[in-house]
Amino acid sequence: MLTYPQQVKVEFVTKNRYELYNGSNLNYMVGLDLSCNQLTGNVPSEIGDLQKIRVLNLSHNCLSGSIPRSFSNLKMIESLDLSNNRLSGQIPAQLIELNFLSNFNVSYNNLSGLIPDKGQYSTFDETSYRGNLYLSCPTINKSCNSAEEKPAIKSKGREDEDDSAIDMVSLYWSFGASYVTVILGLLAILWINSFWRKRWFYFIDACIDLCYYCLYKYVLNQ
Repeated sequence: MLTYPQQVKVEFVTKNRYELYNGSNLNYMVGLDLSCNQLTGNVPSEIGDLQKIRVLNLSHNCLSGSIPRSFSNLKMIESLDLSNNRLSGQIPAQLIELNFLSNFNVSYNNLSGLIPDKGQYSTFDETSYRGNLYLSCPTINKSCNSAEEKPAIKSKGREDEDDSAIDMVSLYWSFGASYVTVILGLLAILWINSFWRKRWFYFIDACIDLCYYCLYKYVLNQ
């Protein structure tokens, strides 16, 4: 068996997570990660001959053409990621024979037709297919276009503005209620207590006289 020195380390992406293999653990890694390598052209059908492979990641490249039907020979595969490429055509119906497939992603391609709804494919959600305008999802009866799937998310800034507007309205109502309460309380006191009512009238007269005096001295006498 081929062995690897302890200092050899390999980063591997599988099932949307990063894993690190080094030393003797590399002997047990059965997968192929060619993501983010700017690969072009069609996906080689010969990959279907890797019957014992468990993980295949070809995402974030520029691969075109259709998904090879030979992928149905990958009987042991658990994770298949073909997202963010330029693949076209239909998803091969033969892929329903991949009974161990638990992670499948073909999002953001140019695929079309119906998605297989049997076998493991009945367990995958919309995120596995989004970004394919002409790919139909039978279970939800609409295309798997990412623009249709994105929920309307209210921005945090908008929420803050709404909260501020609500706070200002509450402040105005509180101020108005307090002002009315004080006025009504003052009127009630003046109505009930004749002494304070007279004192209030004297105070008003004094204020009026002071205003007349200031008006005559500083304005009219110029």
